[in-house]
Amino acid sequence: MQNISVIGAGTMGNGIAHVFAQKGFTVNLIDTQAAQLEKAIKTITTNLDRQIAKGALTEADKNTTLQAITPHTDLAAGVAKADLIVEAATENVELKLNIFRQLDQLAPQDTILATNTSSISITRIASVTKRPQDVIGLHFMNPVPVMKLVEIINGYATSETVTKKMTALTEQLGKTPCVVNDYPGFIANRILMPMINEAIYSLYEGVAGVREIDTVMKLGMAHPMGPLQLTDFIGLDVCLYILRVLHDGFGNPKYAPCPLLVNMVTAGYLGAKSGEGFYTYTPGSKDLIVSPRFTS
Repeated sequence: MQNISVIGAGTMGNGIAHVFAQKGFTVNLIDTQAAQLEKAIKTITTNLDRQIAKGALTEADKNTTLQAITPHTDLAAGVAKADLIVEAATENVELKLNIFRQLDQLAPQDTILATNTSSISITRIASVTKRPQDVIGLHFMNPVPVMKLVEIINGYATSETVTKKMTALTEQLGKTPCVVNDYPGFIANRILMPMINEAIYSLYEGVAGVREIDTVMKLGMAHPMGPLQLTDFIGLDVCLYILRVLHDGFGNPKYAPCPLLVNMVTAGYLGAKSGEGFYTYTPGSKDLIVSPRFTS
């Protein structure tokens, strides 16, 4: 397995492309927007420069990695010779189903089709193809070049051979694979999102403030980042989407998203990417400042 196609040049896609290319794979990075591809290559270059500054990489390694990545806006051309395709498009069910319908027609018959979804059913995605046995979830963690975990999710029909290949490949990338089955939220988000939701409920009900909630979890439970800061990092809209997947999938009220989260997303306060969530974010500043909405 040598030729990897990555669909989607956003945060996750460029990170996945970076990791594969750095490990010696040939990577086709595919996006409908040429500007997004250009931005992705710049991001990868910046991240490689950061590795050089830390002494983890040489300039020659950087050049070899960048030369291994070919950007494409044409899906057919980008997947024509792929041994593995990793879809990392926006977390939208219909978008992903449409991509996999196309991949089923365009990709070679022996290509493994993987999705980086963090919550959407692998079985559902596989159902729109004629090769469900070759469809699997590869849920990388953000930031991909740094985080070691890859959650490997078996769909209902995923073959054992495909699972074994993806487990070995993940280890080849220097990552730690964890194989799980296809139920709402898998494992990572099934456990993480209720914790995040409970942190937001604790703020909503006035039990404690933003900084206090995050400090308790960082110092008391050794979390590197508090749950409210993590929500800002992930994106409040993404967290709300995943909670709704859990709530709809299980029909259990314990997964119902906090009204405060719903209101913040509706109002456009999405976290770091919008400039404000539970904290405020100023370009170029690393100061962690609680949003004035939660300091009165």
